[in-house]
Amino acid sequence: MQELYSIHRKEINKVLNNLKNSRPMQFGLLAIIFLFSYFLAPHSENSYLWRLPPLLKDLPTWINTLLDNLMFKWFTVDVWDPVWKEYEEKPVFRIITRAIASSILFIIIFIREIFLGGAQTIGALFSDAWIDANKWLSWPALPWTAVVAGAAILGYQLQGIRLALLAGIGFAYLSVFGQWEPSMETLSFVLVCAPVCFILGLGFGIWGYLNRTVEGALQPILNCMQTLPHFSYLVPVMVLFGVGDHAGAIATIIFATPPMIRLTILGLRKISPDIVDSGLMSGCSKFQLLFKVLIPTARRDILIGVNQVIMQCLAMTTIAAFIGAKGLGFNLKVALNSLEIGKASEIGMCVVLIAVILDKYSLAWANKQKDYFANLNFFQKYRSYIGFILLTLLGILLSYLGALYFKDSINYLYYVPFNKGFTISPFIDAGIDWFWETFFVYLNAFNVWLITSVLVPMKDAYLGMPVISTFILVMGAGYIIGGIRSAVVVGGLILFIALSEYWDRALITAYMATFAVLISAFLGIVVGSICAQNNFASKTILSICDFFQTFPSFIYLIPVILLFGITDTSVMIAAIVYAVIPATRYTVEGLNSVPLSLHEAATMSGVSRLQRWTSIELPLALPHIMLGINQTVIFALFMVILGALIGTIDLGQIIMGALSKKGGAGIGLALGIFVSFMCLAVDNLIQTWAKERKRLLGIE
Repeated sequence: MQELYSIHRKEINKVLNNLKNSRPMQFGLLAIIFLFSYFLAPHSENSYLWRLPPLLKDLPTWINTLLDNLMFKWFTVDVWDPVWKEYEEKPVFRIITRAIASSILFIIIFIREIFLGGAQTIGALFSDAWIDANKWLSWPALPWTAVVAGAAILGYQLQGIRLALLAGIGFAYLSVFGQWEPSMETLSFVLVCAPVCFILGLGFGIWGYLNRTVEGALQPILNCMQTLPHFSYLVPVMVLFGVGDHAGAIATIIFATPPMIRLTILGLRKISPDIVDSGLMSGCSKFQLLFKVLIPTARRDILIGVNQVIMQCLAMTTIAAFIGAKGLGFNLKVALNSLEIGKASEIGMCVVLIAVILDKYSLAWANKQKDYFANLNFFQKYRSYIGFILLTLLGILLSYLGALYFKDSINYLYYVPFNKGFTISPFIDAGIDWFWETFFVYLNAFNVWLITSVLVPMKDAYLGMPVISTFILVMGAGYIIGGIRSAVVVGGLILFIALSEYWDRALITAYMATFAVLISAFLGIVVGSICAQNNFASKTILSICDFFQTFPSFIYLIPVILLFGITDTSVMIAAIVYAVIPATRYTVEGLNSVPLSLHEAATMSGVSRLQRWTSIELPLALPHIMLGINQTVIFALFMVILGALIGTIDLGQIIMGALSKKGGAGIGLALGIFVSFMCLAVDNLIQTWAKERKRLLGIE
């Protein structure tokens, strides 16, 4: 009997050891426990196993109370009111926010009037009486021909004739198609936001580099900021700074600064200690070492940060239209609201052109090598500026001649109004009508099948998930991947959402994001693996990813509305297309990073290409690919939230509704934090696994 007991004990110990050392077995056991809890937990609102009590339901109210006190009650001072001729109590915080808003608005108007002309900037410098007496005084607009010439010259200076042609033709398109004014409004918006983001990002990045404590404090803040949905920034900014271009600019600055901070710290951390030692041995002070040695050495990473800032600014300009920012984003929003797909496509093309041109500019600037030893004369050194001045004068001369030629009509050499440019929207609308008439049956059948057979059952499965099952799944995965610390972190993040009254909406958001991520990851890994097999295909697919990654997320909604109308299918397709880009890119880069010697060793061992991919390339590239999946999750969640514009009923719908709701700042920010915590929970699991996997594989 004792022998039998000893044998059983050995068998149990053997099973436990196998379970301890085998992650597949651990995940299998987790799946079994999850299914038991899913089906056996009582589906009753009175059971804490089904839903937790909404202890944090007052979080939006707390946020609103804080904002209300800051703006109207706390830290008041007496301020002279010149209109009522008396002192008025105003909170210091409100005075500061309004001063910041006024300053940014003034700069935006100033930059805008350089392109489009006007008298607001001059009016701010002189009295109303003097302006009324000199109504002729206004700032003249730059002719569109001069701006096109300047864009082409800048492109040539940065990268040569190809970028010059792209920039020149692109800016000419904006004018010829009557989108000059909104395009310049958008461009002026970016030209104000991007430098502010650069200064803030560089400053905080240097501070984080110099002080590890500051860097440690910045990391969670940056993580939260970069995973907070676009719309969540809008309502608090609207409360603090008002409505208009300045509010949109401030929201954009907050949204676009984090990548600049991260890339500044990364660039400075990558600098070789030998370079730092050389600077110190040369007698550099700390200031000289920073600005004469470290920052020039980290120039490329910092300028890549500038590229990311510009792209984020342009992506946010379309969203900022919801709080009064002028430009292409506002016109695009109006066109989409009225379902004018042809007009929306035209405007979307203008946004894409500006995005592509600015992306190419900033990347060319980042990759351009500065010749510190060139001995150039005055003309060689400043030929681009001289060329721009001459072409600007030529553009002004052409505008003047145009005014003589077009005496009683519009001077098309100076400015092309919105309703007088070329348009292809009727042809686009006609093409859409033909497409719908031809393929409606097939599109509708696919739409109905996807919704009824896939999305609705998946949604019901998520909504039928007890809260205890969710915690078993996420905390179990966290424990298996990263131990007790990871389990507590992801559990705490999910607990914050579970204690709110929006848990069911969060589950709907999670189901939509899960579907989009699964399809995007599958497509990205398959396409990336195929294209990684040769250099030409790799370069081609990476160029395509670069092109589509410049598109503001708003743009992806236009074609899906065209194809599937206002349905969940449209949101899913847009999310899949938007999120497949990082999955594809990271797969190609990961597979191409596998050492060539391993390829040759596998070939000499007689393995097939498929065996080499499954047994060698994919395992080694998987940590890098998983980082792409991490980005895919964030992209999918952002697009699902943005899908509220076309009628989803998840957290995004409530965040969107908060824009027009009293007390919406608290709701919008609280739900944005919930979405951010969902992203951060997934990020923690993937990053922890990837780091451990790289350590086991000996990959730095």
